[in-house]
Amino acid sequence: MKIRRRTTQPARIEMLPLIDIVFLLLVFFIYAMLSMAVHRGLQLDLPESSQAEMSSENALKLFVRTNTSSDPDIFINEQQLTPAELEQRLQEKMQENPEPLRVQVFAEEKINYQQLYQVLDVLNRSGCRDISLQASSE
Repeated sequence: MKIRRRTTQPARIEMLPLIDIVFLLLVFFIYAMLSMAVHRGLQLDLPESSQAEMSSENALKLFVRTNTSSDPDIFINEQQLTPAELEQRLQEKMQENPEPLRVQVFAEEKINYQQLYQVLDVLNRSGCRDISLQASSE
């Protein structure tokens, strides 16, 4: 009796499911990267303005938060400073870099004028002339 040998076909990799998996992984990693984006700064309720523009200049970002005491909470790169420390830090930065220092002030919406003017006075005393108050767009 003669036994027939079946001809075996070489193994075949299906490309369509592989492409689906690659795209799924791509979407997953893009979403994961966007959700882990580091937001530099503090979460503040900024005042709204119809003309607000966020500039991406190389500027020092200064965050001012309201406080129950007479001095406001001042932050640079999530590091809290007193007004005296802020003045010292600004003078150091101005000595390091010969270009005029640009400062973006992100002041909380509910901060009172006295606390905001304390910060602006410190900026003025330290020699900063390019100061911009930031707002969120409506």
